[in-house]
Amino acid sequence: MTTLPRVVVLATGGTIAGSASSAASSARYQAATVPVTALLDAVPALKDVARIEAEQVAQVDSKDMSFALWHRLAARVHHWSTQPDVTGIVITHGTDTLEETGMLLHLAAAASVPVVLTAAMRPSTSLSADGPMNLLDAVRVAAHPAAAGKGVLVVVNQEIHAARDAVKAHTCAVQAFVSPVSGPLGFVQDALVRFTRAPLRLPAQPWPLPAGSWPVVEIVASYAEPGRALVDALVASGVQGLVVAAAGNGSIHETLVDALAGAARAGVAVVRSSRTGAGNVLAPANPNPQAGVFVTAGDLNPYKARVALLLALAGDPALVADAAGLQRRFADI
Repeated sequence: MTTLPRVVVLATGGTIAGSASSAASSARYQAATVPVTALLDAVPALKDVARIEAEQVAQVDSKDMSFALWHRLAARVHHWSTQPDVTGIVITHGTDTLEETGMLLHLAAAASVPVVLTAAMRPSTSLSADGPMNLLDAVRVAAHPAAAGKGVLVVVNQEIHAARDAVKAHTCAVQAFVSPVSGPLGFVQDALVRFTRAPLRLPAQPWPLPAGSWPVVEIVASYAEPGRALVDALVASGVQGLVVAAAGNGSIHETLVDALAGAARAGVAVVRSSRTGAGNVLAPANPNPQAGVFVTAGDLNPYKARVALLLALAGDPALVADAAGLQRRFADI
């Protein structure tokens, strides 16, 4: 008899583990109330796909994601990936910050087996809950040989995405996750797992998580006539990095440019991203002498860019004063 692959499910809560007082409710519910054992029991078909081992790492609404939980989750991924006979790891997660956790694991996870994040847009008690199918598909992908070497993945709504690229792009639709620049890596259709392309941008080696306290990195936005008070206050409070959710191709209002240039002179790392939701931010052809110290985030949105900046500064605090070195780190992501 053929032995099924062994897949570990790490549960962290979220909507996929949510419940509502009425089955007719798909938007008003309490996240992170259903234990992972109940999630697995609701999908009997899992027993035909893999031998499942489950661990309740946390039970939180992902809007409340924390650095401490990122540390714990990364540690559990490392632990299970080094166990004999583990074929893959599935992480159930809330959708609100899944793209940030995915980015963190993309950079920091040193797993030798596929790591697949999955989630749901509707609670487990909904008439048309999407969590059970997403969980089954995620296990199918984690157990599939073709998933090896593809980096951290996100499986939702029958699509396979690179965690580096996947973003939440809708407030409530089940097709909420997209990879706006590159598209999905493949799809799942019942038992068929098909990769149509492979990701090229995989870290050469894991980025270390902070051994102690995390750097302070915040996000500010550029829009019509912004004030500079927020930037000045953050600099005064000791912030070490700022990500700008800029307009268009990284355009920043002149008032904000002046404030951010002052922040850079004060030893704060400044990274330009775009608030548009898709596209690559280029370095300006003729940079403003003041703005020339700003690093560009490429095609990372502000939230993913913040995760990258957190890890970059944690690994090398000197990068706050080395824009060229920091730009090289972002170019390699």
